[in-house]
Amino acid sequence: MTTGDDQPAGPPPGEPDDAQPGEPAGPPTTPLLHPADGVPAVLTTPSEFAEAAALITAADGPIAVDTERASGYRYSQRAYLVQIRRLGAGSFLLDPIEHPDALAPVIAALDGPEWVLHAADQDLPCLRELGFVCRDLYDTELAGRLLGLAKVNLAAMVAEFLGLGLVKGHGAADWSRRPLPDDWLNYAALDVEVLVELRHAMDAALVEAGKSDWAREEFRAVLERPAPPPRTDRWRKTSNIHTIKNTRTLAAVRELWTAREELAQRRDVAPGRILPDSAIVTAANADPTTQAELVRLPVFGGPRQRRYARIWLTALQRARELPDNELPSRKSPSIGLPPVNRWDQRNPEAAARAAKVRPLVRDIAEAHDLPVENLLAPDTVRQLCWDGVDLPASAESVDHRLAELGARQWQRDLCAAAIAEALDDVTADPPD
Repeated sequence: MTTGDDQPAGPPPGEPDDAQPGEPAGPPTTPLLHPADGVPAVLTTPSEFAEAAALITAADGPIAVDTERASGYRYSQRAYLVQIRRLGAGSFLLDPIEHPDALAPVIAALDGPEWVLHAADQDLPCLRELGFVCRDLYDTELAGRLLGLAKVNLAAMVAEFLGLGLVKGHGAADWSRRPLPDDWLNYAALDVEVLVELRHAMDAALVEAGKSDWAREEFRAVLERPAPPPRTDRWRKTSNIHTIKNTRTLAAVRELWTAREELAQRRDVAPGRILPDSAIVTAANADPTTQAELVRLPVFGGPRQRRYARIWLTALQRARELPDNELPSRKSPSIGLPPVNRWDQRNPEAAARAAKVRPLVRDIAEAHDLPVENLLAPDTVRQLCWDGVDLPASAESVDHRLAELGARQWQRDLCAAAIAEALDDVTADPPD
């Protein structure tokens, strides 16, 4: 990951940003290097926000929206730049950092019209954090998945549907940096430059494929989806933690990880930039008790780590003082269903159901040119197979259970009857 002057040059104009050497070049494209009306100035003041809101309100049609964050640099997932474009109003680049409360007129202007987002799940949380409310969504990435496209990144889809080569390259940059470089702003403006046109082209393709109603259900589901619950035992995701066998050392990893998390949150810095995972594992294994011992370890000898030495030594001391009954187990606590490859021993009937239902769902997805995970979420299929339904199974009973598990109506229409028949086949041919 690089920033500023260290940014890679990126792909040649007109080549999708994820193209690999030796891959087909894709459809011929016209390079889209700059916004047609130039890069708009970054708006930072309440009066500028109010003027932008008035222009957006006076225009008509869908509104293209995008955000830029600083993932990998900051602890938070806040938006450091908001890009908006509406035909008839033009494009706007809003810096929400200095005057977030002054965004109210823009928030009001966007409350009601359809938003066009690419990969809405990535942008909606930080927009909601600022107070924006989306009531009508069009997600071009999700539309591409429903169309069965092999590549659904924005550059590939703009090339496919509009014949334009969208130059990319700064999405992973540190957007909390100020001032933002001109080439970054050019990139940000291009992200919404043709998003509405892409939406119209994709909508026509969905109508032609008979999938327009499916898309509307999916877009609504994205808006109504609750925030995921906090993940438990996140410290167990520390890289190379599997190499640690001693539970006391595992406790040291947990305490160091927790100390790093608290420091990262307080400073709003990505945890890996505070202390890499490799250093956590190294310190846990070495278990230094003095600063002199700590700074001899890789990474810990630098000026910044010397400044934090007391934090790391205190965390290690906590791990040493834990009573045995408070040490973490070597294995993660089981959450949810066991892996399907273990069902034969745990729940043979469920294993038999999965052996029938999972290939069936793949076949239905293939027949309708869909990724299988977009036809039915893997967790939904697993839960249905684990629980089963009252027998004899019927389309109605399977439809009801799929609805409880969050499947949309179009998904149930395609799958319920076939799954019911498969479940009855399992009953007729029970496992050994």
